[in-house]
Amino acid sequence: MSRDELSRSAEFLHAYDTQLRTDAETPSATKITRLGSLRLVTFAGGRGFITYQTLGDASAESLRRLVPEALSYFASDNEINRVEWKTRGHDHAPGLSDALLENGFIADEPESIMIGDAQGLAVDVPLPEGVSLRRIYAESDVRAMSAMQDEVFGDPVSDEMANALLHRLSLDDGMELWVGEADGEIVTAGRLEPVADSDFAGIWGGATRAEWRGRGIYRALTAVRARSAIAMGKTLIHSDSTDYSRPILERSGLVAVSTTTPYLWKR
Repeated sequence: MSRDELSRSAEFLHAYDTQLRTDAETPSATKITRLGSLRLVTFAGGRGFITYQTLGDASAESLRRLVPEALSYFASDNEINRVEWKTRGHDHAPGLSDALLENGFIADEPESIMIGDAQGLAVDVPLPEGVSLRRIYAESDVRAMSAMQDEVFGDPVSDEMANALLHRLSLDDGMELWVGEADGEIVTAGRLEPVADSDFAGIWGGATRAEWRGRGIYRALTAVRARSAIAMGKTLIHSDSTDYSRPILERSGLVAVSTTTPYLWKR
């Protein structure tokens, strides 16, 4: 990276830490409890989530005590069946990974934290013949979108995510759902989540059927979401990206500013 690129990346990371690692990170939470520097977040559907802006000057010993204390908060609630502890690669967190593993968490695949100017993504991308993009609202469309994403991600098709998305739509909190279709079938999908009181909008849940990949459809879906974000007054886009989506976003001008690894616990 050039000096200017390094400076811009540092600016993005600072904006991420100060604007996103707050209650803005969990807009659909049903309950939030503080435990020291941690935010213990409860979501509908029996899901717990642990995050924080910084762990300060935590030591390996203090984190070894903190992890089981945080987990016990959720374990004592019989309605919680799984918990995610969201770690970031740039945090000062000595021994955190070991402490999580010792308490029954399992590390998921790391992802890149991508950030960039929304304007860089809002480009015209030609779509293959017969493919069209649209924003969806209807329950039947949301359930079809969610089922497609479950299939693409290799998960059993369930109503859980669809129900959560329908609840979010009922709140009218700015979240948007977008799909790409061919011959009446959803072949790509993703959501846009503007972050209140920030410069950011997030692009999440991007999934494209294998036979349609490499044809510009996901990039077009990203572009239409970026244009919508700009219309809302957002200037920055962020996403946690897999190795598949990262190159697409990099071509649009987003940069990887850090990594995030979720650690998962199940009852």
